[in-house]
Amino acid sequence: MEKTKSPELVRLGENIRELRAKVGLSQEDLALQAGLDRTYLGGAERGERNLTILSLLKICRPLNVSLSILLEGVGE
Repeated sequence: MEKTKSPELVRLGENIRELRAKVGLSQEDLALQAGLDRTYLGGAERGERNLTILSLLKICRPLNVSLSILLEGVGE
């Protein structure tokens, strides 16, 4: 039985994917630069992971965005 994904986490994942594509990074490249596992990042992009604030900040750095940009539209 598959759990229903949180709409907030799905939106966050979409934001990460869109920003990653905008700067031209693959999942693997972003994960490497952020110091995260690629499968963890993939799960985040699919809305399957509830990321910690530290993980979010690690993702922001290589994307060159603020946390507020990364969280845009999440929870609305």
